[in-house]
Amino acid sequence: MSEADGLRQRRPLRPQVVTDDDGQAPEAKDGSSFSGRVFRVTFLMLAVSLTVPLLGAMMLLESPIDPQPVSFKEPPLLLGVLHPNTKLQQAERLFENQLIGPESIAHIGGKSELGKLVVIPDIRRNVTFTMMKLLLSSETPIEGKKMSFVNDLTVTQDGRKIYFTDSSSKWQRRDYLLLVMEGTDDGRLLEYDTVTREVKVLLDQLRFPNGVQLSPAEDFVLVAETTMARIRRFYVSGLMKGGADLFVENMPGFPDNIRPSSSGGYWVGMSTIRPNPGFSMLDFLSERPWIKRMIFKLFSQETVMKFVPRYSLVLELSDSGAFRRSLHDPDGLVVPYISEVHEHDGYLYLGSFRSPFLCRLSLQSV
Repeated sequence: MSEADGLRQRRPLRPQVVTDDDGQAPEAKDGSSFSGRVFRVTFLMLAVSLTVPLLGAMMLLESPIDPQPVSFKEPPLLLGVLHPNTKLQQAERLFENQLIGPESIAHIGGKSELGKLVVIPDIRRNVTFTMMKLLLSSETPIEGKKMSFVNDLTVTQDGRKIYFTDSSSKWQRRDYLLLVMEGTDDGRLLEYDTVTREVKVLLDQLRFPNGVQLSPAEDFVLVAETTMARIRRFYVSGLMKGGADLFVENMPGFPDNIRPSSSGGYWVGMSTIRPNPGFSMLDFLSERPWIKRMIFKLFSQETVMKFVPRYSLVLELSDSGAFRRSLHDPDGLVVPYISEVHEHDGYLYLGSFRSPFLCRLSLQSV
C-alpha cells in the first residue's frame, strides 16, 4: 500500500472522532437540559409560594377604605410662574424638635411674660384653661351627621360668625391619608353663629374640605377641597349670598390651608404636587380604586407615606384666583409636609402637619 493510499484511508476517520463518541455528547446535552428544568421548576414553586399567600391575603383581608373613582383634568404645565425652583430651601427652621406637626399659625400680637414661645405638648393633658368656652361639641350631630374631623376655621372681624370645615364624618385627623385615598365626599363647610348658637351647613358633599378663609371684604369664604385639587368659593353676603362657584380648579397640587397675602391675594400651601410633565401617583390612582384597596390591605398609612414624594409647593394667588408666583422645595429637603403659609412682617411662616419644626422664609430673599 502506497503512502497516498494510507492517507486516503485515514481521512474518513476524522469525522468519526467528533460525531461518534460513544454517546458522550448527548449525555452532556441531556444533563444541561435537566439542570434547566430543575431551575424552572424551583423558580415556579418559589413564585407560587409567594403569590398564593399574597392572593389569599388580598381575598381574605378587608380594606379599611372604600374608594370611589374620581376624574381629574390634565394638570397644568409647570411653566411660567409655576416653573420649579428651590426658593423654599432658603427658609430657616425654628424650634426644631420642640414642636409636633405645627399645622396652623396665628399672630395674636401678644407675648408671654418673658417674651418666649409657649409650647403646649399635649393640650388635653398638660394644660388647664381658665379662659376657655366650649362653643360647639363635636359630639353634637349637625343635620344628622357627626363631626369627626373638624379642621380649619375663619372668623368675622366682629367675632359673630365662625366658618369652619368638617373634613369627614367618618375619618379622624390621624386617618388623613385614608381620607385622601378614599376620596370620601362627606365633608362640609359650616357656619356657627356665636350669638344665636345656631349651626348651618353651607356646602356639603365635599371631598376633604380643608383650609378655609374669609375674603378681606367678608363677602365670601374660600374652602380648599384637597382631594379634588381645587378651591371653592361660597358667598356669605351681597347679591351673590348663598351662591357658590369654583375659585380655582385643576391646581398643580393638593391645597391645604389658605391664608391672606399682603398683596390682597392668598397664600396656599401644598405638600404634594401633580407634576406635568411627570407622573402624579394620586392622579393615576384616582380612577383605579381597586389598586387603592389592594394597597391598604397590605400596607399601613406610615408605610404608604414613605412612597409619597416630599415635594412642597407654595402658591400665591391673586384676588381673582390667578397664579401669581410659586415657591418650591422639590425634594422636601428644608420644608417637607407643608400645610400653611402665614405672612407677617416681611416673612412667611410655614406650618407643617407632620414636621417637628416651623420654617421661616424672608420675602426679600425670594
